[in-house]
Amino acid sequence: MNFKISIPVLLMIVLAAACGTKEQPPVVSDKYVLSDTMMNMIQLDSVRTSTVVDQLVLTGSVSFNENNVVNIFPRSSGQIVSTNVSLGDYVRRGQVLAVIRSAEVAGSYSELNSANADISIAKREMESAEGLYKNGISSEREYVEAKQNYQKTLAQASKIKAEISINGGSGATQSGNYTLTAPIDGYVVAKNATTGAFIRSDDGKNIFTVSNLNNVWVNANVYESDIPKVKQGYSVKIIPMSYPDKTFEGKIEKVGDVLDPENKAMSVRISLANKDMLLKPEMFVKVIVENTQGGMATCIPASSLVSIDSKNYVVVFNSKSDVKIAEVTVLKKSNDLVFIQSADLKVGQKVVTKYQSLIFEELQKY
Repeated sequence: MNFKISIPVLLMIVLAAACGTKEQPPVVSDKYVLSDTMMNMIQLDSVRTSTVVDQLVLTGSVSFNENNVVNIFPRSSGQIVSTNVSLGDYVRRGQVLAVIRSAEVAGSYSELNSANADISIAKREMESAEGLYKNGISSEREYVEAKQNYQKTLAQASKIKAEISINGGSGATQSGNYTLTAPIDGYVVAKNATTGAFIRSDDGKNIFTVSNLNNVWVNANVYESDIPKVKQGYSVKIIPMSYPDKTFEGKIEKVGDVLDPENKAMSVRISLANKDMLLKPEMFVKVIVENTQGGMATCIPASSLVSIDSKNYVVVFNSKSDVKIAEVTVLKKSNDLVFIQSADLKVGQKVVTKYQSLIFEELQKY
């Protein structure tokens, strides 16, 4: 039996079959889940408590450690014959710095020669008087006087030798030359000597300054309002203006007792090791004083903060499928830590410290 189905009927059958089949919609998750790739990229750190560090930034300058610096003055007036070092040279103890010709030293040597001649004459007279006394030709008094005269000439010569030692030192010569030598190992940090110049021993001016720069002082001024924030023993960080990428660590060694009458500031001193010789006297530095006597507070790494519209947030990580945003109030920033106040964060919780901004943007969509 042949059945014939018209085209309109066939279309109605196809449409009816199509209406009976419904396509299922895709499943959409209402929770953000970190991908394995993102899990390998992010970094985590913990919420913790720490002592609140109160920082005070001061300006200061580098100076010599006065315990390791020596000013060298001329022993006596004269003319500089030669200088053997330049500013900045490293010198060893006993090294000759300059040669000076002095009329005083030359005159002392002349007096010494005369004194030595007097000693020879006085000695012969004493020996002659002794022989005459022993042979009963002269009196004991004459012998005693000759002996005393000899002792006086010896004393006079000894006095002149002491003067030469003071005015010329051990390197003095009969021509009147004497040398200035380095009393310590160190660097020539000041030089006020040129060949041919005349110098005076009574003008109070040093010719050389030698300092061991392995240790230097940093002096900083603290104004009245900040004095309570600075105490002996506080830790400090020193950042030289010349080397902004370098940081030296030290402690406040001394706090001044009086204010400078001109700038109304109190001086503090920090002693610093200067192993690489980067710190030079008169350099300007930034001094960061850290007061660690504050109370305890909750803190997080500064790298975990996300700042949007004057508000601060962190991304809290519990698991790859449990990540959320928490708003925090910043109390204080100190170095790499941020002290915060938040009702949603507990000590020990994990926060994202790398790529947290990307995760924050994704979480905003949920």
